Amino acid sequence: MSDARVTAYRWVMALHIGGHVDSTDPIAEARARGGTLSQFFLGDPQSYKGPTIAYAAGPAALKADAEAAGVDLYVHAPYPINVASTNNRIRIPGRKLLQQHLTAAAEIGAKGVIVHGGHLGKDEDAAIGFDNWRKCIDGLDMPVPLLIENTAGGDNAMARRLEAIARLWDAIGAAEGGDTVGFCLDTCHAWAGGNDLSTMVDRILAITGRIDFVHANDSRDTFDSGADRHTNFGSGEIDGTEVSDLVRAAGCPVVVETPGGVEGQSADITWLRDHVGS
Repeated sequence: MSDARVTAYRWVMALHIGGHVDSTDPIAEARARGGTLSQFFLGDPQSYKGPTIAYAAGPAALKADAEAAGVDLYVHAPYPINVASTNNRIRIPGRKLLQQHLTAAAEIGAKGVIVHGGHLGKDEDAAIGFDNWRKCIDGLDMPVPLLIENTAGGDNAMARRLEAIARLWDAIGAAEGGDTVGFCLDTCHAWAGGNDLSTMVDRILAITGRIDFVHANDSRDTFDSGADRHTNFGSGEIDGTEVSDLVRAAGCPVVVETPGGVEGQSADITWLRDHVGS
């Protein structure tokens, strides 16, 4: 085997990868998929209720057991959180809920909390949303990194288009604790959001200086559709080479958020490992 192929093989074998799973036993879920990490919700993803730890032995045991098993944990924040909103009844509870999830994530030893960038109404001033993000970061205690995820839809979204992500990062950079904020790059969202995957890593790094996590998903819908609909690799609209090239270029942990449970996600994890090293 050539030196280049040996290097590629070692990189693939070291690729930190897993799936979005049920929270009851994320360690077992990672093992079932042949993965080394798990992402999950702490409770109902559509609710403003605070986080709950479903692991039977409790948060301290989950932290210890995951460390012993070599499984990294990532928490995805609930979908209703929109700290950019101009509506106090959405923004203020969202900030509180985000803080609760950061605190709970630290208790289980999670590597980060992923949250969507949020949006404003189409006729609202986007500058207010970016400044609301600055205020949010100023007020957060972040015992683990907060990873902002790019989103697929919305003409007035804070993290769909590259120019919006640049404005968001400028706002975050002005906040105390802004250096604790990282970036989560979702391939389906980028594609559906109208971004060229072949240049996405370089352009995001030029804006943020970092990519901490990748959500590797195929898209059910067409380019720039604005539709957030994940599907398994090879069954959607994205050229698989663009996904594998992006994962390779990002060089960070990866999670698949694709359908099909253990079987579907295991196949996607295997597919990624096979193609990232090729």
